[in-house]
Amino acid sequence: QVQLVESGGGLVQPGGSLRLSCVASGFTFSSYLMRWYRQAPGKERELVASISNIGGRTNLSDSVKGRFTISRDNAEATVYLQMNSLKPEDTAMYYCNAQRVRGAGVQRYWGQGTQVTVSS
Repeated sequence: QVQLVESGGGLVQPGGSLRLSCVASGFTFSSYLMRWYRQAPGKERELVASISNIGGRTNLSDSVKGRFTISRDNAEATVYLQMNSLKPEDTAMYYCNAQRVRGAGVQRYWGQGTQVTVSS
């Protein structure tokens, strides 16, 4: 059974740090592009970071560059999001996403999310 399980969220003061983890199972993790999305109340879902299947390429949104780092460990089937210098505007539900392009189609899996709240 395909599963993506996020963890590591919580309540943090501005300027603090968190590391999110997403553990995958039920599919060939190393064949998939991994992404972190977030969605704040009343706002659209936002792509935060992505990493290629073997970790050679990463992309970060402009709003988190210099503060966040995405990484993966294919042996552990886990993708991470290290978040430093957190700001109140980082408050959101963070979701792990796995994606693979096969021919003209796209296969995607989603986790249930982990809540990050940045507040004084």
